[in-house]
Amino acid sequence: MRRSIFTRSGDGGYEVTTRATPRLRAVLANREFRALWFAETQSMLGDQLTIVALAILIFDRTGSPLLSAVVYSLTFLPALAGGLGLSQLADRFPRRAVLVTGSLAQAVLIGLMAVPGMPMGWLFVLFVFARLANAPGNAAQNALGREIFTDDDVYLQSQDLRGITNNTAMLAGLAAGGLLVTGIGTSWALAIDAATFLVAAVAVRLAVLRRPAAGDGGAPWFGAVRQVFGDERLRVLLYLSWLVGLAVIPEGLAAPLAAQLGVGEAAVGWLLAADPLGFVVGTFLLSRFVSTEHRRRLLGVLAALPLAALAAFALQPNLAFALILLALAGATGAYVITVSATFITWVPNDIRGSAGGLYRTGLRVAQGVGVGIGGLVAQWAGSANTTIALAGAVGLLLAVPVALSWRRVGGGEPESPPS
Repeated sequence: MRRSIFTRSGDGGYEVTTRATPRLRAVLANREFRALWFAETQSMLGDQLTIVALAILIFDRTGSPLLSAVVYSLTFLPALAGGLGLSQLADRFPRRAVLVTGSLAQAVLIGLMAVPGMPMGWLFVLFVFARLANAPGNAAQNALGREIFTDDDVYLQSQDLRGITNNTAMLAGLAAGGLLVTGIGTSWALAIDAATFLVAAVAVRLAVLRRPAAGDGGAPWFGAVRQVFGDERLRVLLYLSWLVGLAVIPEGLAAPLAAQLGVGEAAVGWLLAADPLGFVVGTFLLSRFVSTEHRRRLLGVLAALPLAALAAFALQPNLAFALILLALAGATGAYVITVSATFITWVPNDIRGSAGGLYRTGLRVAQGVGVGIGGLVAQWAGSANTTIALAGAVGLLLAVPVALSWRRVGGGEPESPPS
């Protein structure tokens, strides 16, 4: 199959060429992407050790489940603040430098946390600053991915690969993290995470090309917010991503759902793993069998499918059926990679860092609010099954106008190629 794409011509303009639709090997053939991919994956594995180590360390010192939960919440809250503010550094400075600096800062901060006997208050402070340092680096990495791959198909497949490996790394890290931390101790676990950031900084510095800053530094600090919300197509892409906030509600209800199903605490891990496992499978199937153009056209329909799977909880499923429904919700939820890739593609290069920060912040807020509302409704209704089914039904009602809007505005390519 062949398709037309834009490529840069010698005079800095664009010309239309054709080439065979790329496959995964075209992604892995790129040295810069391999470095970014390796750096991100091994850092994410290390991050899971830190999350587990801190939870164990805080609980051992205080015996407080609340403080252990606060540690987990700290993995999200600084990212929200940094996503809107600090991510703009990825547009004002060279992105490779931002990514390397952010990795080195996290290596130092997590390394200080590994010092035996570090007071608990300082552990919280250092962890918050480490999460803040992650925001501009994450924004730089996402923007660099679009700069590295100018072909839409190759870029989308690179994001598919990131989605698969990130979810797999999270599952592997959390599954083995408890055993590893117990075996080597919390200080060594934190030291390993600090080392992963040093490795990431070296890999990026050696393999990623230096590019000048995308912006001129004169743009308003939150100017990207106005630009994004001033473009109807980008707004609809944000709405499509926010629907995930309802799709993640079962994650916050895994324990009460297991109790309602009468299967005990052992099944909580299965219920939590079903969605990310389904996501990995769904991402692979979309990447392997559905073209970029078709994925974009079908975004409205794909966004409704996870919610339809959740609505089926109204049938009061047993454990096996519930796991199938959650895996289906995860598999169809892989549409969000296409949403994210399309959003980054259609945003001008000089605001991709800050616009990407806005996108990720909105997604995290939607997920956090969704889980919170799910907990409140479950407390009121007294049933996890009913709450999940309601989330699916409400989500379907919201998905219809969003899907219709996408059908109206999202069928074509941008008016001009991304800069």
